[in-house]
Amino acid sequence: MSDRTLAGKTALVTGSTSGIGLGIAKVLAKQGANIILNGFGDIEGPKAEISALGVQVAYHGADMSKAADIEAMMTFAATTLGGVDILVNNAGIQHVASVQDFPVERWDAIIAINLTSAFHTTRLALPYMQKTNWGRIINIASVHGLVGSAQKSAYVAAKHGIVGLTKVTALENATTGVTCNAICPGWVLTPLVQKQIDAKAATLKISNDEAVKLLLGEKEPSLQFTTPEELGELATFFCSPAGNNIRGVAWNMDGGWAAQ
Repeated sequence: MSDRTLAGKTALVTGSTSGIGLGIAKVLAKQGANIILNGFGDIEGPKAEISALGVQVAYHGADMSKAADIEAMMTFAATTLGGVDILVNNAGIQHVASVQDFPVERWDAIIAINLTSAFHTTRLALPYMQKTNWGRIINIASVHGLVGSAQKSAYVAAKHGIVGLTKVTALENATTGVTCNAICPGWVLTPLVQKQIDAKAATLKISNDEAVKLLLGEKEPSLQFTTPEELGELATFFCSPAGNNIRGVAWNMDGGWAAQ
């Protein structure tokens, strides 16, 4: 199809068996990109969804907290689909606690998966991108890469780190065809967030719609969720010719959260 602007490209999306990552992978696949999925849980369902879009799809179950697993995944990408043209660093976990009560092992895990994994995938993807003089590295940060929230010290630290890594990677490749940018979502309606809404509604004995307004009203002026598909469309824009000179940005899709 002539409008499949990413035909012939391969995209690796970490943490892509559900939620934001799967949504982004689908949009990239609709534009013709072959997809390498990564994550836990149901594998066959997401693979079938991507395959139905008429592209090649592969899966690697790398544990994103382990450098050796990430290296194996990048080797797999090179041998299976020829190399990674588009890298979407999306894998992430969360834990909520005050700084003095934050479990050390949870801090270490969040920094490893939310920040260090992106360093490993990036350092391993760059040589191929530099050789072909075309590449897109898209880091899914968060509005918490721009502002803080109480009880989220490790997550906020990791996401601020992702924004910094994005800027340095962009600068080091500024005269090449390789770009690096970050997307900073606010609330995104994923199955995990829906569970939070359901729990809030049950606890407060209110409707689902009222629970949504309470959740969004605390931070997000638009009172609406960003969707995984919208994030995928922005990622696709970064991959288009219009994105050739967008370098090192932290682009928030947060309904006005960071504008306050």
